[in-house]
Amino acid sequence: MKTIQESVEGIIRKTPFLEEALNDKLINVSSLARVIQPDVEKDLNKDVKSGAIMMAINRLSPSSILKIRKNIKKITLTLGDFIVRSDLGNFTFKNTPTLLKCISDLIHEFGEDKDYFFTISQGIFETNLITSKKLHDKVTQIFKTEQLLSSSKELASITIKLPKSNSQQSGIYYFILKQLAWADIPVQEIISTTHEITIVVKEEDINKTFSILIDMKKN
Repeated sequence: MKTIQESVEGIIRKTPFLEEALNDKLINVSSLARVIQPDVEKDLNKDVKSGAIMMAINRLSPSSILKIRKNIKKITLTLGDFIVRSDLGNFTFKNTPTLLKCISDLIHEFGEDKDYFFTISQGIFETNLITSKKLHDKVTQIFKTEQLLSSSKELASITIKLPKSNSQQSGIYYFILKQLAWADIPVQEIISTTHEITIVVKEEDINKTFSILIDMKKN
């Protein structure tokens, strides 16, 4: 049978923001106990006093998130250059048997011209293209027979070069994206390779995003 301690720990561990704030003593334990009381009672299928929940919260040992955060801060100090691009557009198409041919035709159009920004992310049901503004007309022309699910323009991106050790450390993406979430910056797309992550935001948010990431690297 699950105990109050196990229930409280499970509920808090599911919310990393909450767990961090609690570990940093930014949350009133009494208020938190009252907030999660209905979830604890539902989980245990019985009435539970808020005092018992408070005791369970106070007994929580610092989780691995503190160790992760410490290791990630070391990694952020070794982040490579940030590359910023603007005038981007985002196009999402439904996957079809002819879509790959359209992508091939688009790539053929700009060849080895490095002035263009172009990425492809293919999912199970849809494929996402992010391109430079110079290619928008070409996308419209070449993909005119494909089913466009969504599109947006006036976007910008920041590409961050990650150290080789990033694949051995959990939580790096969380640590980066958390900063943007707390700043209320909506991330439009995320493109990643083994040692790079590209974050796409609205152009109006790019300066704030860049500033946050630079501060993260300094701290």
